[in-house]
Amino acid sequence: MSEESRRVALRVSYDGTNYSGWQRQENADSVQAQIEKALRALTGRTIGVTGASRTDAGVHALGQTVHFDNPSRIPAERFCYALNTRLPDDIRVTASRSVPEDFHARFSARGKTYRYLVNNSVHGTAMLRNFMAHEPRPLDAARMDAAAKAVIGEHDFAAFAAAGSVAKTTVREIWRADVKREGDVVELWVGGKSFLYNMVRILAGTLMYIGLGKLPPDCLKKALETGDRLDLGITAPARGLTLMEVYYDDHLW
Repeated sequence: MSEESRRVALRVSYDGTNYSGWQRQENADSVQAQIEKALRALTGRTIGVTGASRTDAGVHALGQTVHFDNPSRIPAERFCYALNTRLPDDIRVTASRSVPEDFHARFSARGKTYRYLVNNSVHGTAMLRNFMAHEPRPLDAARMDAAAKAVIGEHDFAAFAAAGSVAKTTVREIWRADVKREGDVVELWVGGKSFLYNMVRILAGTLMYIGLGKLPPDCLKKALETGDRLDLGITAPARGLTLMEVYYDDHLW
């Protein structure tokens, strides 16, 4: 990083409905591309940004962390205000700050928390349809919660890796996995050091099948032992998933 540049971290929230995901793509719009476009309009320079999580198409975020090297004289704490005047309404920078030059949004992260929401009413919801999956049949949230505990700890999550995953290892550590019901909404919360591609959505889809009685509660434990994707349920729809927070050693936010 040059002497003129200063590393800046952004805390970003977005509704992922209209985007191909976080990562920049050639023929589709992405959250990364929109932030880089806003930075170019603001500074007159082409600036690449790096996100902590490469959220998939249709996935949302409340606590995505992003970093970039700032070649301008704009103070780090002002970027959240300046960028929000240039970003679409479904992307907001909720905080910005200066960080050390060796900070990396992805590699400095110590963990992440995701939330998956399922509307469990007969007719679903019109207002929040982009942020929840819909299951009209009754889900047993207590049964789902008890089953979810099988994934806590360090395990080989090979069975939870979607096709196309390029992870060097499928071993991951999960420290939180719980399910609760709030009225018609069933919530899955998952926290861990890192996640495989589609891992949380596969877990959510499997727990939904467990809650419906279509899979036995011990299928998660069995899949961890066998590494067989066929022991698990569906990959739940992207719209129910939100990246809630990314954690760093210095309590960044």
